[in-house]
Amino acid sequence: MTLTAKQKYDLKKAVNELEKHKAMHTELISVYIPTGYDLNKIIAHLSQEQGTASNIKSASTRKNVISALERMIQHLRLFRQTPENGLAVFSGNVAKQGQIDLRVWSIDPPIPLQTRIYRCDKNFQLDLLRDMMETKEMYGLIVMDRREGIIASLRGKTITTLAKYTSDVPGKSKAGGQSAQRFERLREGAAKQFYTRLADHAKDQFFGKPELKGLIVGGPGPTKNDFTEGSYLPTELKNKIIAIKDITYTDEFGLHELVDKSQDVLAQEEIAAEKKIMAKFFELLATKQGMVSYGQKEVMELVKNGVVDVLLLSEDLEEKAIAEFEEEAKKYGTKVEIISTETREGAQLRDFGMVAAILRYEMHQG
Repeated sequence: MTLTAKQKYDLKKAVNELEKHKAMHTELISVYIPTGYDLNKIIAHLSQEQGTASNIKSASTRKNVISALERMIQHLRLFRQTPENGLAVFSGNVAKQGQIDLRVWSIDPPIPLQTRIYRCDKNFQLDLLRDMMETKEMYGLIVMDRREGIIASLRGKTITTLAKYTSDVPGKSKAGGQSAQRFERLREGAAKQFYTRLADHAKDQFFGKPELKGLIVGGPGPTKNDFTEGSYLPTELKNKIIAIKDITYTDEFGLHELVDKSQDVLAQEEIAAEKKIMAKFFELLATKQGMVSYGQKEVMELVKNGVVDVLLLSEDLEEKAIAEFEEEAKKYGTKVEIISTETREGAQLRDFGMVAAILRYEMHQG
């Protein structure tokens, strides 16, 4: 599952808040409840942990752990059942040494939790939430010429070589006694066999993978075009080709060269959804001004009136303001999009006061 910009923003904000808190002793409680798990069993387990904590030698640590567990139990009793994607709950005394500030947080994760965790440590256990923020999308890479081919994946900035293959295509110097035409036919036949074999391996690695966002093919000369234009790859993969690049190498250096030369395409893919919604806003601004609005004060008033369909917030907007807009948007089922400033459209939104809206219906200016 791919997180939306809004989901990533919310999760990152929550993780950043929890990362700030550290304890001198193992007294910060982290609990991950998998989807479908019985909350009553979790509460019973936490009650047992309270009994175990009574054996802690340090009086202050014992008190903090038992109190944190009690706050968490009270919090969990507010839920009728485990949320659809499970629940991550954190509790502890986050005040400076010698003081008391018992707090509890719960996060409804954007991706279903499959793991049950109970942890009492000096830090909150946040690895599972951090992992959700990591890029799940994958791009397939194929680097090739007539001699060899490499198939790899690209996740975020990580290139992973999946397979390497060499061909049986003879060199350009023919054996004695063979006619030039016959030798060339042998070379062409061997090349086609290699293309077929490479395509079969690409199918094994990428076919039917929902996380595959696109396929990038590279190599020196026309070989890569013969491969991509022929009927070697299945239609599903052929339709996933987002770039074909000229590169010098066909080894691991070639993979890095291919990724470097594809940065323009990859950037476009990453921001395509943002650009699409911003393009819609600017199109309406030019053709139907009554369908859009911009500026913090103006848009907030429309959000509170339940008129806004899509709320566009620049990532440069202050966190407090983003939270206020989100709170109001939630009341009326308004979709919220956090827009990066890395694109021309995102920079324009920033210049428009960092807040804009696409409305549910046309508002005529009085």
